[in-house]
Amino acid sequence: MASNERRSDLLKFHRPKLRLPSGNKVELTTTLSPESKQCIKNLAGYKPPRLPLRVPKSRTAAVLVALFVGRKGDLYVLLSRRATTLRTYAGDTSLPGGKWEQGDRGVEWTARREAYEEIGLPLDRQKVPLLCILEPFLAATQVIVTPVVVLVLDNTIRPLLNSQEVTSVFSHPLASFLSDESPFPQDTETLEVRYHTYNDMKWTGLDGDFRMHRFLTGREAGGTKPIFGLTASILIRVAMVGYARDPEFKVSAPDQLSQPERIAHMLKHHPTFREAAIKEGINPDKTPDMSQLQRRRRDDRRRRKDSQVKQTKLIDPRLRVRAKL
Repeated sequence: MASNERRSDLLKFHRPKLRLPSGNKVELTTTLSPESKQCIKNLAGYKPPRLPLRVPKSRTAAVLVALFVGRKGDLYVLLSRRATTLRTYAGDTSLPGGKWEQGDRGVEWTARREAYEEIGLPLDRQKVPLLCILEPFLAATQVIVTPVVVLVLDNTIRPLLNSQEVTSVFSHPLASFLSDESPFPQDTETLEVRYHTYNDMKWTGLDGDFRMHRFLTGREAGGTKPIFGLTASILIRVAMVGYARDPEFKVSAPDQLSQPERIAHMLKHHPTFREAAIKEGINPDKTPDMSQLQRRRRDDRRRRKDSQVKQTKLIDPRLRVRAKL
């Protein structure tokens, strides 16, 4: 984490030097493609299902999925290359983010604070407004990670890297996380390397396989690692919500547990989560069985749908077509 002196330098750096338009709003000057416009609308309107679990804050983290509009109106996501001196995920390609700290006002603040400290992204919500907060993901480090999706409106922002945590930043087209095809020209040395691959592997303490995705960045020759693991899973989900379509590949392994099921199981059985929960006054043994809850929700949805169908049959025949619409 950045020191107090570091934070002071960043605050000084980001004091407004720009003359903002009337109403103190930064307008998007780049023309959006129709697909990008719909993607932003879909993300802005997304409401994640509530996770009916009590989670120890000390085992939570947040990452910032910072989107911006490219020259051709397409959406890109900012990614960083972690410093090789870090204790975890050294040198990996990742999203800016980190663990919850005392004083954080919520997951959005955690993600924004971390991005501010790592790459100098301003905390100003008018320059970088919130689009949505996605459902949480379970990380291999026994941390529950929540993605926070924002849109960078001010194209004059330049990265200010914390060299102790980040060595470089770059961008990647968001839509490419739904595709098996490479979004960039490949040189002759990498033509035989597939842009997207995956492996089904075991997760310690959980039943079934878990699918780990991997996407090339096009910068591997310069030492940048592919996008893989948790980062890849999060970006696939963001793209699915935004573009409202499934990828060209299967996201999950055939017997893979859902994220809520995995989180609930670990909260109830993993010693790290249990210890953290007890310290925060949470009884881990009262963690609900997510598979039962999800089956109950599916049954409720099915009953509501059947009820709606019955009601439609009772409507005057002349109005049935309108009711179906």
